[in-house]
Amino acid sequence: MHAALYVSKTGLSAQDKKLTSLSNNLSNVATNGFKRDRVVFEDLLYQIQRQPGANSTQDTQLPSGLQLGTGVRTVGTQKVFSQGALQTTEESYDVAINGRGFFEILMPDGTSAYTRDGQFHLNQDGQIVNSSGLVLQPQIDVPENASTITIGTDGIVTAAVTGEAAPTNLGTINLIDFINPAGLQALGSNLFQETASSGTPTQQTPGQNGAGSLVQGALENSNVEVVEELVNMITTQRAYELNSRVISTADQMLQFISQNL
Repeated sequence: MHAALYVSKTGLSAQDKKLTSLSNNLSNVATNGFKRDRVVFEDLLYQIQRQPGANSTQDTQLPSGLQLGTGVRTVGTQKVFSQGALQTTEESYDVAINGRGFFEILMPDGTSAYTRDGQFHLNQDGQIVNSSGLVLQPQIDVPENASTITIGTDGIVTAAVTGEAAPTNLGTINLIDFINPAGLQALGSNLFQETASSGTPTQQTPGQNGAGSLVQGALENSNVEVVEELVNMITTQRAYELNSRVISTADQMLQFISQNL
């Protein structure tokens, strides 16, 4: 069997995975805090039929060898944590992160998850929660008679309470940072989970030690650039077509051999 058939098959499989990643990026172009995926490829093993630098005679060496590649494979997808554009909403519980960091969310099993989506709400107990009803950490309890909620750029949450002249301090929203955010595991629902690759979570005060600041009344948009994704889609389609052409050519060569020998 012609080796080019197997090599091109790996190319088709790799481009198919890249197209899946591109479609996921485009489908989440309006998802708050979404970070686009970038597909990583690597070439496969080589069949060394002539070793580079081997002696061709006692006094001479081969300037180059004969190395036949066996194709390509997809080794990973990397989350690109570049800053998304901030969109003003004027909603008191909408909070955007301008810079590095994640909000910490308490999962039902007691573990922590992390998100860039700052579209928060109040539950029936006056706690600040995300769109799935999961509680923001550290827990912020808003009293029933609070008229105005203010979230500072440094994370301090205060409320104007009826009958009290001075604002009431409700707590502080801290940010969580990782040495390698690309190593986080995506859980869906705009949530990420710590892994051995991401490093341990580090609690930071917003606006200090490289952590981003908070912007109340705004949300971070997806960092997907539609034009860039469409260009990548075109190049992926052309690469897929070229690999298909190689398979067709190899088939024609085998057909010629079988019909004429």
